[in-house]
Amino acid sequence: MSTSLQTPIDYLKGVGPSRADLLRKELGIHTYQDLLNLFPNRYLDRTKYFKINELQANNAEVQIIGKIIKFEEIAQKRGKRLVATFKDDTGVIELVWFRGQKWIKDALKLNTEYVVFGKTNYYNGKFSIPHPDTELLSEHEQNLRSSMQAIYPSTEKLSNRGITNRVMTKIMQNLFLETKGRFAESLSENLLSDLKLISKSEAIFNIHFPKDSDLLFKAQYRLKFEELFYIQLQLILKNLIHKSKIKGFPFDTVGEHFNTFFKHHLPFELTNAQKRVLKEIRADLGSNAQMNRLLQGDVGSGKTIVALMSMLMALDNGFQACLMAPTEILSVQHYNGLKELCKNLNISIQLLTGSSKTSKRRKIHEALENGELDILIGTHAVLEDKVEFKNLGLAIIDEQHRFGVEQRSKLWKKNTSPPHVLVMTATPIPRTLAMSVYGDLDISIIDELPPGRKAIKTVHRYDTNRLKVLRFIRDEIKKGRQVYIVYPLIQESANMDYKDLMDGYESIARDFPMPDYQISIVHGQMKPVDKEFEMQRFVKGETNIMVATTVIEVGVNVPNASVMIIESAERFGLSQLHQLRGRVGRGAEQSFCILMTSQKLSENSKTRIQTMVSTNDGFEIAEVDLRLRGPGDIMGTQQSGILNLRIADIVKDNDILQHARYHAKQILTKDPRLTNPDHAAILETYRQMAKYKNIWNYIS
Repeated sequence: MSTSLQTPIDYLKGVGPSRADLLRKELGIHTYQDLLNLFPNRYLDRTKYFKINELQANNAEVQIIGKIIKFEEIAQKRGKRLVATFKDDTGVIELVWFRGQKWIKDALKLNTEYVVFGKTNYYNGKFSIPHPDTELLSEHEQNLRSSMQAIYPSTEKLSNRGITNRVMTKIMQNLFLETKGRFAESLSENLLSDLKLISKSEAIFNIHFPKDSDLLFKAQYRLKFEELFYIQLQLILKNLIHKSKIKGFPFDTVGEHFNTFFKHHLPFELTNAQKRVLKEIRADLGSNAQMNRLLQGDVGSGKTIVALMSMLMALDNGFQACLMAPTEILSVQHYNGLKELCKNLNISIQLLTGSSKTSKRRKIHEALENGELDILIGTHAVLEDKVEFKNLGLAIIDEQHRFGVEQRSKLWKKNTSPPHVLVMTATPIPRTLAMSVYGDLDISIIDELPPGRKAIKTVHRYDTNRLKVLRFIRDEIKKGRQVYIVYPLIQESANMDYKDLMDGYESIARDFPMPDYQISIVHGQMKPVDKEFEMQRFVKGETNIMVATTVIEVGVNVPNASVMIIESAERFGLSQLHQLRGRVGRGAEQSFCILMTSQKLSENSKTRIQTMVSTNDGFEIAEVDLRLRGPGDIMGTQQSGILNLRIADIVKDNDILQHARYHAKQILTKDPRLTNPDHAAILETYRQMAKYKNIWNYIS
């Protein structure tokens, strides 16, 4: 990569200071390199020309040869619009500009042959093209370097300021003239020949000016592979460096706490998946490196037992452990669950949340520092500077995607040397995404449910079937079961949602009157104390129905609740629907999930509902979700910048991603420092990327 590619964009012919400023602000283009990496969104066949009498009212992009025979300025509500009458030998069409009229009128000549290009509008029996690209026919014939015209990403501001696609193409041509179209190779000879990839220079030229569709395909494949290869190289290297540099505490013994619990107090037989995961964790803890593992397991697959047994290994080796959850409800639940599991072991466990009293906090802080406290469970409160451990050996983070990277590093600083880290999630992450986002963590998956669990039956019902659904609820309550009824909560319209919830609550109260029925209600605007009180009534079985917003999505455990009704199910995302469904099916009885929707459903909503009805497999659901929503949305807002890919798409290019990871792994296994002369180009590209921060754009 020659340093000239780091030249500021201002210096390129045809750009200049004001355009450079716009390109920086609108598209993040600062250097020649950034411009080269502005890959087209799509391509148009520019060998096809339409006659005006062939146009269809379908809003398509067309290219027409003709002459402007007159201009007129027409007044409108705000300012004026410029209209040109454009004629070929079969008819006339209007060209319309709402902005920049003066320079357009000065630039275009009457009765001269032009090629115009743009999207057609059809209104009142007339065709028009707003803000067309215009080019003199004589120039157009010289410029047609490629039958396929690249269409670049743009913004409203750019087109308002006259930076059309034609201007971008011209700037791109200037860049190729200035660099002579020669770019340093970034992959090794071996990779190029093994995978039959075209060279970097050929790929870059054909992505911007494809000679034909075959070369365009080869260019796209080569550049997608390269992009994914360097992300994987980065992640795998990070993992290797982590393991070689960051020494963990070796947990040499599996001692009394672990063995006593395993032999005498385990409430049920572990599944094979749990045993396998424990083995993987044990191997990590026994090595000299710090563990950095992601544990994925669907709702109810038994992650908590695995977490506890991992913590017992820490205690057996003289260390403390902590478990951090994103919400108070969830941390209280973990605390109660673990306290119950450990009641016959001689272990001290405490809970620390935002609502812990000051006097209690003081005691916890003291016990942590002098080592009397073995296990601390809590929310973000655990991260406060005042919280100091005597020797934290293992930190477990539940529902990791709710904690930022910074918060994780705070945990590290609680010790002279960082504790082992186990990250747990019940949100199944599709393999492609896990490989790209958590590629630096080792991944364990619990992929079977404990025996005796019956699969939840999921059905879809329209609002018109409501009476039957109410009858079904009454029958289930008669059998002594409990029911959740959940309403959507979409932050922007909190008032509307609150109204939905309250309307729903009132009609349910009419259908299920006291004293025969008792109803709990929980929503985000309640005080934590009141929420907890209502939750507890439901947990103890004092109420039959829990009407709630999605606050119950994570971690509420009521084995006796066997029916989940999700109102306006079309307003929920797939992973949310799956999480909510996981609140039932925790006891031995058959459980049901009923998705209520209106008659009108978009295609996307139909796919989501059908997926829920047809499968209980979280990973399958996550794959569909990834296809529907894209990677940014799945990781939640704070991680949405997680994969700013320039050309690859991790859903569609899953195969290329697998290849890229495989080859990156092969290379680093044989040559972890990339010192082999064959890998010189890879090492140099990697260094340049790190130097100019290009690679970090991808990974938050």
